[in-house]
Amino acid sequence: MGISVNELKQLDKNAYQIIDIRDETEISHGAIPGAVALPAEAIEGSEQIDPSKKLVICCSRGKFSVEVAEHLKEQGLDAVSLDGGYIAWLMDIMSEPAEQNKAKDVELSLRKKFKKNIWSKFAKAITTYELVKPGDRIAVCISGGKDSMLMAKCFQELKLHNKFEFEVKFLVMDPGYSPENRKVIEENAKSLGIPITIFESDIFESVFNVEKSPCYLCARMRRGHLYHYAQELGCNKIALGHHYDDVIETILMGMLYGAQVQTMMPKLHSTNFEGMELIRPLYLVREDDIKAWRDYNGLHFIQCACKFTDTCTTCNNEENLSKRVEVKELIQRLKKVNPYVESNIFRSVENVNLDTVIAYKQHGVRHHFLDTYDSE
Repeated sequence: MGISVNELKQLDKNAYQIIDIRDETEISHGAIPGAVALPAEAIEGSEQIDPSKKLVICCSRGKFSVEVAEHLKEQGLDAVSLDGGYIAWLMDIMSEPAEQNKAKDVELSLRKKFKKNIWSKFAKAITTYELVKPGDRIAVCISGGKDSMLMAKCFQELKLHNKFEFEVKFLVMDPGYSPENRKVIEENAKSLGIPITIFESDIFESVFNVEKSPCYLCARMRRGHLYHYAQELGCNKIALGHHYDDVIETILMGMLYGAQVQTMMPKLHSTNFEGMELIRPLYLVREDDIKAWRDYNGLHFIQCACKFTDTCTTCNNEENLSKRVEVKELIQRLKKVNPYVESNIFRSVENVNLDTVIAYKQHGVRHHFLDTYDSE
């Protein structure tokens, strides 16, 4: 009950509808043009569905979509699963000649169309937070998603205009990617002219059977491996692709779910790897602008390269996803009332008034307003 990408290409485009049942976060990293995004449970009876057409159900890799298509078939709809899912479609697209070399167009877009919203903000973060200094050797860590790929292109652009000497290494860690996911990363890097260095580990296998917070453990282990390998390459910094939206969401998540006021810092000293720093050069770049850059250049990325994405219950469960989604939705609702809410959240951690704070921690020591209240 499946249909291949090649078979789909032979059909009249007006004869079918592609229904993308992946979650909103995955879709935000890339989707098939014209596909209707709907959760599986919302397909039946949806006004977005044309029951006269063949319904092609698409998930990440063609596993969940099989059961959904079978159920819809039982309800009398002409439904099939897209073999290989979004990844199969992506691999097919990337094999086309027009996709083979996009580096020049992408670079031009950073200098022209996205100079104000991306390049200038990238450069501002570098300067404001002193992220790059003379003599630095930076490991630009690429996960394969839109954020890290954009960061890599920005660093290449920075090298063309740098006022002092520094070096960059474009580093990809393969913690156990499926062959398809690794191929997507390699092909994107090739098309964008990014000379990546790949090193391997078995982190995915190590955490697959961990029941409590496996994604958290996976992230910590990957960070440690990146520090270690970057250090072996002679680097003193690793650069990660967290952006402005990640920062403000982290601030709210800390308050609402962690009962603490904290932020995602633009740079940090490593506590376990002496002499190493973590920097976040996209700190001032908005996610919507990253998406606009991706779509303008016709780029296609994946959200999570984990080979267990379609079978592991950790990547999309409530523990790891719903809180951030809730905060994203909360910010969007607040923005309708106050268009400045995002910048206000960001600036709030730059304007902390300790005279009006009950207690705070600094260097691991807790301070309370009563400590000095009677002596004032």
